[in-house]
Amino acid sequence: MLEKSITLKHLLIGQERCIGLQFRADRVLIALVDRLPNVAWSDEYSLYFLPNNRNNVSLIFKTFKGIAWVNGNYFFGSRPVPTKNTSQIFKQVEHPEYKKYPRICPQEYLDKLELKQYAKNTARVYINCFEAFMRFFPGVPLEQIDENDIRDYLLYLSRSNKSTSYINQAVNSIKFYYEVVLGMPNRFYSIERPRKRKKLPEILSVRDVQDLLAQVGNLKHRCIVGLLYSSGLRRAELLALKPTDLDFNRMMVRIAQGKGNKDRYSILSKTLIPVLTEYLHRYNPDQYLFESPKGGAYSASSVLKIVSRAAKRAGIRKRVTPHMLRHSFATHLLEKGVDLRRIQVLLGHNSSKTTEIYTHVAQNSFKGIDDLLS
Repeated sequence: MLEKSITLKHLLIGQERCIGLQFRADRVLIALVDRLPNVAWSDEYSLYFLPNNRNNVSLIFKTFKGIAWVNGNYFFGSRPVPTKNTSQIFKQVEHPEYKKYPRICPQEYLDKLELKQYAKNTARVYINCFEAFMRFFPGVPLEQIDENDIRDYLLYLSRSNKSTSYINQAVNSIKFYYEVVLGMPNRFYSIERPRKRKKLPEILSVRDVQDLLAQVGNLKHRCIVGLLYSSGLRRAELLALKPTDLDFNRMMVRIAQGKGNKDRYSILSKTLIPVLTEYLHRYNPDQYLFESPKGGAYSASSVLKIVSRAAKRAGIRKRVTPHMLRHSFATHLLEKGVDLRRIQVLLGHNSSKTTEIYTHVAQNSFKGIDDLLS
């Protein structure tokens, strides 16, 4: 087996497509690279490069044959063959603005999202953000857009009062096209991202949650709100639940393929079991635990309406969302003395730093501090 290796990468130098040569510093390899026609060095990418054409590709393999292994995985890639059964989420979605600016996501972008098995919600965000980006440059080939153009677009988003989250999603969708779909390494590595605002989660008191639950009369709605709070579920996770995900014997809820395509378990409240048992007997759900009257999963907007209307009836003045119940779940557990690591597992957080934010809102973080006015 050859000890030396050289990796081919796609590069765009000026407006010319080039072949990047990535390898560990080695006198033999450098000497061979110098013999290649029209080869040059890029300070920006820290790579040697030469024009991208078939003759140069063949010459590279011929030059390094028997001396170094040429890795073309990043250069040639592997595109899936589109089929008629392609998931609907990766197909084009009609928008009113398309008639005015008919630029839609390239098929290879959709193929790569599907090949990498991106979550449906993430795929929707990437597609929408990238299509908005393309419409900002009507008639301009994507390969001709450079870093200054990207900065102008991000500046436009900022001046349009787009959220920090949206701008970061826009950057991710753009980088996905150039770096993942086209295979150009660090295409926009120097693009500045907006500083993420550190906002504390809004939560409800235990009393507020009790008052809210008391205002939910419908049996299905009681199960929905009860699970959101007592199991700390995300709204999308709740809507994806199947009847078999409820384990009454072990007092657990199985969340299959939650955020980040991960499976996990959360706790099931004893108080909620009689309500859920009655609901299952009366509604007899089939595919999903909570199904729409027209079939399929219950809608996200319906869940939001259930929570917000119950909060208004309970006299809660702040705007209450399903995710606020998840924040309240974590905070109330922390206030009861549950270990932060266990809460992290229940919430499905990758990092403990994400879970630590609840220490800034939990009441027990402020106990023992003297009242300066007393």
